[in-house]
Amino acid sequence: MLFLYTALSKLLDIKGFQEQMHAQMLPHWAADLLVRVLPPVELLAAGLLFFYKTRLAGFCLAGLLLVFFTGYVSLVLLRVFGSVPCSCGGVLKSMGWYMHQYFNLAFLMLSLFGIGFTYQGSRSGNTG
Repeated sequence: MLFLYTALSKLLDIKGFQEQMHAQMLPHWAADLLVRVLPPVELLAAGLLFFYKTRLAGFCLAGLLLVFFTGYVSLVLLRVFGSVPCSCGGVLKSMGWYMHQYFNLAFLMLSLFGIGFTYQGSRSGNTG
């Protein structure tokens, strides 16, 4: 649900998302690429999680996205970029950077637990 929510909020305000991405410390081409790629990848992660056969891939993709997002927030908190606007969607925009980091870490842990449980279930022959 997290990635469905964030992707849709970005797509519903694509112009705002694009402006926020261009305000980041990224080359113009990288910001354009992320605007085009990030929402569909978030939707893909959400979609993969809905089906048992693709759930492990969904948790892996979700975990990978959260590693990148958490790493980015870590760099912001370490002041590598200076003052950086949040390019998040929806309610996540209103979070401070520390709260965002805790939020990301919590969902990263959920992804890791999901990977473990799904992998364990597939090895034990559980068909969901």
